[in-house]
Amino acid sequence: MMKYSLLMSLIFLLTFSSCKTTNLFVGPNTNHSTTVLDNIFWSDTSYQYHIRKDDKITISVWGQDDISVGSTYGIYNSNEVYGKWLMVDANGNVEIPKIGTFKVEKMTIIQLKDTLKSIYSDWIKTPVIDIKVLNREITILGEVRDPQVINVDKERNTLMEMIARCKGLEFYANPKYVKVLRQVGAHVYVANIDLSKGSDLLKRNINLYPGDVVVVPSKKYKEFDKRISTIIPFTTALTSAAIFMGAF
Repeated sequence: MMKYSLLMSLIFLLTFSSCKTTNLFVGPNTNHSTTVLDNIFWSDTSYQYHIRKDDKITISVWGQDDISVGSTYGIYNSNEVYGKWLMVDANGNVEIPKIGTFKVEKMTIIQLKDTLKSIYSDWIKTPVIDIKVLNREITILGEVRDPQVINVDKERNTLMEMIARCKGLEFYANPKYVKVLRQVGAHVYVANIDLSKGSDLLKRNINLYPGDVVVVPSKKYKEFDKRISTIIPFTTALTSAAIFMGAF
């Protein structure tokens, strides 16, 4: 009986002495709106990625290794690992073989392809060109089984698809308050997405864009389970929590 009383005293002190600790992936006690999204997150069927400063791009011209940088069409000049790409500089320019300094910032991939086709057609009959942005990335953090920065090639990448690529949600994930952060210019917008309900899932499964950051928070009892499992040896965190809850 004395051991039980001591155990409960330790649990009580540990629980309430840590109540000021902030968990980055647990939302504060504020209004979590999951029904109204800022229009910046609305579906946009016309969306196309626009090249940005510091992007790494490759330019592939079929049969023209001398003007290709990181060509996807052959075994030569093709390895990204060895720096076969062009960096968009602070002025939004890249140095393209036989063309020189060229402004690419804010252009879509299609626009850049068409522009280069027009230029190259002066000395290449029917040029076949492929453009690739190597650092189009979506970041997934928090309570997923494999948090990572994911390189994407498609224009359409959904929230559920990206979570699936991280091998799904962890046991302690709180799908009710998934956050998506999106920067547009100098402003950062945050969407609170409730993935705990099956209804209107298509509306909740929003499209993600390169540069987006997804944070999957944990349930609030995760830290308690961790602490209690260190107090009660030879039990799992889940068993420890059950013991504690059964005492009330």
